[in-house]
Amino acid sequence: MLTVTVKDLGEVVTLFCKGTIVSGAEVAILCAAVRQYGRNLVLDLGEVDGIDAAGVGALIALQSAGVYFKLKHLARRVRETLRLRGAESIFEICEDVDSSILQTLQPA
Repeated sequence: MLTVTVKDLGEVVTLFCKGTIVSGAEVAILCAAVRQYGRNLVLDLGEVDGIDAAGVGALIALQSAGVYFKLKHLARRVRETLRLRGAESIFEICEDVDSSILQTLQPA
């Protein structure tokens, strides 16, 4: 099961995800949350236990559709899945959000 908690810091919105990002309702929950906030997003995946091909595909599809976000606090297992799927280099992965990150969230 995936839960998403939203923290709006004004300039950036952080979606704290907990659980797994897998095919089905979990992917739908994440996509709906991301689409709702749309800009200046950080997905904090520090409490995500795992992600499957459908979850990776959903993240890629969102980014391809023009929803720009950064990934933060990836667990080793999640980072490894992204790497194995050839998707690690597609996303910007950060550990901390600061003003320099906010400047690069929107495409030039």
